[in-house]
Parts: sequence; C-alpha cells; structure tokens
Amino acid sequence: MHTSVAIVGGGPAGLLLSRLLHRAGIDSVLLERRDRAYVEQRQRAGILEQSTVDVLRQARAAERLDVEGLVHEGIELRWDNRAHRVDLPALTDGRRVWVYAQTEVVKDLIALQSAAGAALTFEAEVRRIEGADTDRPTVHYTHEGREKTLTCDYVVGCDGYHGVARTTLPQDVRRTYERVHPYSWLGITADVPPSSDELIYAHSPRGFALHSMRSPAVSRLYLQVPNGTDPRDWPDERIWDELDARFALDGWALTRGPITSKSVLPMRSSVTEPMRHGRLFLAGDAAHIVPPTGAKGLNLAASDIAVLARAIVQQARTGSGDLLDAYSDTCLRRVWRAEHFSSFMTTTLHTDPDQSDFDTRLQISQLDRIASSPHAAAELASNYAGLPVV
Repeated sequence: MHTSVAIVGGGPAGLLLSRLLHRAGIDSVLLERRDRAYVEQRQRAGILEQSTVDVLRQARAAERLDVEGLVHEGIELRWDNRAHRVDLPALTDGRRVWVYAQTEVVKDLIALQSAAGAALTFEAEVRRIEGADTDRPTVHYTHEGREKTLTCDYVVGCDGYHGVARTTLPQDVRRTYERVHPYSWLGITADVPPSSDELIYAHSPRGFALHSMRSPAVSRLYLQVPNGTDPRDWPDERIWDELDARFALDGWALTRGPITSKSVLPMRSSVTEPMRHGRLFLAGDAAHIVPPTGAKGLNLAASDIAVLARAIVQQARTGSGDLLDAYSDTCLRRVWRAEHFSSFMTTTLHTDPDQSDFDTRLQISQLDRIASSPHAAAELASNYAGLPVV
C-alpha cells in the first residue's frame, strides 16, 4: 500500500496532522500501536494555548471545545502566604488559555477523522522505518497478526520519545539534549468542584503544588514529591493535608472530596535535533519533552504540526520544498523558547532537595519581581499564553 504521508503515532500530534492533511485533500495513513479505547483514555495535559485553539478551529475540530472548554484569563502565583494574579489578556494583547483535557482533544479528532473515512489504523505496531533518505520511504508494521508494509512520500514520527521514529535518525546525525529533574509530581483527580476559578501555582518550603481542574465538577491537583515515590504511600488524608499546607493563604480554603486517581509523573526535559532526516520528520514528544510546569507539551506538538502541515501542503500545491527544508529550524526556535520557559517555571517554583537558603531567597526575589514589575509579568504571561505559530 502507498500513501502520501505515513503518520506513526495516534496521539494528538498524529491525529491533528491527519485532520489538517485530510482537509487539504492530501491522503495519509495513521498507524497507532495501542487500541482506540486506550488512546482515548490516556491522561495527559489539560491547558491549551491560544495558538493551539486557533489551529483546532482551523481544522474544524473545536466545536465541543468552544462549548465545554473553560476559558481562563489568568493564573495565580502563591508564596509566603501571598497571592498574585497574572492577567493574561491584559499583558498579551488579548491572548488567553483554555482548560480542555488532551483526552477530549483526542476523542474529538478520532471521531471527526473516523466519520470522514480517514485511514486510522489502531493496534498497528511499527517495527522499523527504511529509506528515510530516499524518495520512497517504507514503514514496516504488524497488524492483526500479519507483517505489512506501507510506502509513502513522507514519514512523520509522532510516536514519542521511545518510539521507532526518533531512533531511526542515524546516530551520527541525531543529538539529544536532556535533563532529569530531582523531583516528580504526584497527581490526583478528585470528584470535587475546583476551589479556584483559575490555576494556582504555589511555591512552598514543603515543595511545589498546583491547583488545576478538568471540569466545573472535577479537580486536578499536583504535589512535588521525591523521585521514586509510590502513590500507595500517600493516603487521601495525607494528600489533602499536604495540599492545604502548600496552598496556605489567609481567608482561603481548599475543598476536599473523593480522590478517584493517583499517579506519579517524573520530571524531565529533552530535545532531539534535527527534527528532520531526509523524508522523515519528528513532531511532538518524538522530538521534545518539557516538564509540565509550563503547560507546553501538547501545545508544542500542535505548533509542530501546524508548521509541518503547511509545509506539506505547499509542497503538494506548488512543488516548493522551502517550508519543508526549514521545518526543523523553524520548530526548534520555538521548542527551545518553550524549554527555557518550562525550566524557569520549574526551578522558580520547586524546592530542590539540595537547595540552600540562598537559593530559596533567589526564588522569592523572582516571584516578588513578577508581582511588582509589569515587564516581568508580561514576559511570563506571553510565554504562558503561548507565542503565535510562525
């Protein structure tokens, strides 16, 4: 079988590319190793930048988002029993963010593409990619117990850090930059209305905490914990007590409720360069991973796909490969900006196990500056709400 674009990986990046190409009249085949139910239930990010929402609307995939998504115009920083609200639209010429879970984005895209008859193949295990440096790459995969091949004009790897696509880049070409952070997040979902209308990022001597939500009836909260933490060591009452201590603010109370899920999320950063080799392109987690503090993972993936889809469409319609040739450099400029911002948010708000009192005072000074300097607040708001797609 042959297709114009073979897409490896059925997360939001792969599905969004499938959608944008379909609307442009370009055929593609998407191969996802998990079954549909697993993909639709996979819990990930929940904050969408303005530019991500714009791309979803362009793809005609935002109908439910526009009805059910929660528009947020600010975030709150807390430290030393103080709070400061960062007004996103006021500091960014009107940009804002949406709370809409990645699982919902994925469900929307799968439903739309399935209804449109797009080639989405689940439970398809890609074994290897050959001929990336030729004009006819081949994807070898297993589906329904049979070995199959798919030839294509381009291959796009959206299969994550451990996927086949990233490691297909030759070792003498590929370079990966990484950082492993000395702490993790314990994340919980609770059947209780959020205690705040907007996200709260809390700095505390006890460690970082984040108050978020999935809907008006479901809260999503996180605690900084040591690497290697077992969620079973954190009973519900201990979690709520610790959240209370880290969010402490006079006159404010955290509403408790039944916890329905617990998981531990390691924190690391990674960038693989280049994001293109021959006719193989990397997008999303296959090319870069950011700590979740800056809410950039899903949004970076959407940005990659917006740039790549435009480049593929240009090639198909005009024969020009200028945008395809520039893809890696174009995306990496935004990737490193997002990595820098995510690192800034992470190191400013978390307590390193080896942190000195001097380090803590520097963190407090930085938070004080954001609260007192419009320039510092605008820098944070601009990065948080998301830079426009190039």
